[in-house]
Amino acid sequence: MTPSETTPAPRYPHPPDPRAGPSWRARLRRSLAVGLTRLASPNERDTGRRGVLLIRPDHLGDLLFLAPALHWLRRQAPDLPLTLMVGPWARPALPALAGAYDELIEVPFPAFERGPRQGVRTRWTLAWRLGRTLAGRDFAAAVVFRPDHWWGALMAWLARIPLRVGYDTYETAPYLNRRLALRHEHAVARNLRLVGALLGETPVLRPDAHPLTFPVAPADREAAARLLAAVGGRRPYVVIHPGAGAAVKWWEPAAWGVVAQGLHAQGATVLVTGGPGEEPLTAAVVSAAGGAAVDLGGRTSFGVLAGLLAQADLVLGPDSGPLHLAVAVGTPTIHLFGPADPVLFGPWGDPARHIVLSSPWACAPCGRLDWPDLPAHGCVRAIPPTRVLAQAIAMLFADDGRKM
Repeated sequence: MTPSETTPAPRYPHPPDPRAGPSWRARLRRSLAVGLTRLASPNERDTGRRGVLLIRPDHLGDLLFLAPALHWLRRQAPDLPLTLMVGPWARPALPALAGAYDELIEVPFPAFERGPRQGVRTRWTLAWRLGRTLAGRDFAAAVVFRPDHWWGALMAWLARIPLRVGYDTYETAPYLNRRLALRHEHAVARNLRLVGALLGETPVLRPDAHPLTFPVAPADREAAARLLAAVGGRRPYVVIHPGAGAAVKWWEPAAWGVVAQGLHAQGATVLVTGGPGEEPLTAAVVSAAGGAAVDLGGRTSFGVLAGLLAQADLVLGPDSGPLHLAVAVGTPTIHLFGPADPVLFGPWGDPARHIVLSSPWACAPCGRLDWPDLPAHGCVRAIPPTRVLAQAIAMLFADDGRKM
């Protein structure tokens, strides 16, 4: 995107201020952290311990991004006892991490649960109890992979783990004793650099050196094949996954309908996928497509979705875990980006096979997914359907001379 191709964003009644400093809650937590760590600190010279606690609270896409770093850690230190701490919502992504850890601890990390949020008292009590429980374990080090995860850093401090590795951010820094400067780089590269800091090595920060992979179980591949057989149609199979964890990332169903119609006119079979709860969104896309797409919303588990994506010829959608899953199973992709930063969260793979199409707004990416005026927010929606369709057709039919 060149400067001449950018357009200004319209005015909004209540826009977040990207220049605003830390909130009063963040300042309070920082003050508490500084006070706590001045009162007492773990024995940083404790010897005889060997285990490493690996903390990642996030959801599926972020767990896929963690896999290259953990597999590298396992290869470099095969005898090191590794304990992975994730939320229960991460289970579907764990096949990508198979063999890269020895023990799994599931924690309902506050602020990452989908649904009613835990109160302040519950959050601090859980950190205290979990820290005290882990204090008797054999952990020599903890790695906090999410840069801003002050709660995980606090828990590692409460567990009196001697070495606590993470990024030097406002709220995490007081609890850590090995802090890395935060760079503007891909999330996978950030994970690799933390492992490098733990090992005392410098990683190669390229997808070809540390690829994103996801093993599709034979049963899931067979279930996906049966689903394709029931759908009928013919190649090329194109999957549109319109949903994402934050609604501000969504494209308009009508725009997806234009793309589906154009691909259908070229002979493609278009499948629209979505997880539980996304059925209204997939139905809206299929309705907009006017008979040019098949609705598979709510009909695939994460594993079966992986099998379906692996057998597709192209996958399109906004920045989301399923789009990164498509990269991990080796299928070409087109990712639509608005407020999220593709430098941080774009596809980790060959840029010739995994394309980013970004909003033309000059303020994108702002990195804010919590816009209060969401119904009017048009950032990602400013990407024209003709641009997406042209890119999809170019990727599908580049070798046979077909034109729009």
